[in-house]
Amino acid sequence: MARKAFYSFHYNPDNWRASQVRNMGVIEGNSPVSDNDWEEVTEGGETAIKKWIDDQMSGRSCVVVLIGAGTAGRKWINYEIKTGWNNGKGLVGIYIHNLKDHAGDTSSKGSNPFAGFTMEKDKVQLSSVVKTYNPTGSTSKEVYESICNNLATWVEEAIQIRNNY
Repeated sequence: MARKAFYSFHYNPDNWRASQVRNMGVIEGNSPVSDNDWEEVTEGGETAIKKWIDDQMSGRSCVVVLIGAGTAGRKWINYEIKTGWNNGKGLVGIYIHNLKDHAGDTSSKGSNPFAGFTMEKDKVQLSSVVKTYNPTGSTSKEVYESICNNLATWVEEAIQIRNNY
């Protein structure tokens, strides 16, 4: 079954890295947003941003959090994680710090964005349930290939994990 994912990431530093993952074509993703479109959404305030996220997440089976240096703890990333989990979607994190950006640079590894979330029902930390992956490889190309070769499996696994809760 072809899966559809919502990609969550810190836009300014990681949009180039995120576009590499989205363009792999392994998992159908939500439509990319341009700077101008995002500016228009944000002008509508928090309600408009939440509506945009909710609309983009509709019909998706998994939230793929692309983890860069500053992803964890961001307001809208947290909203996307919480909304995805509460709506029964699979959640998975993929570290993208070793993919090169538009300038050819990699970045430092970020913190686990699922830390600090507790599942209300059984008081278990979400970070102990949701898997994160640090793709293998010593070059950006090898990391890209690792993500490409494993993304579909990671998404399926995330959906199965979510179905157990």
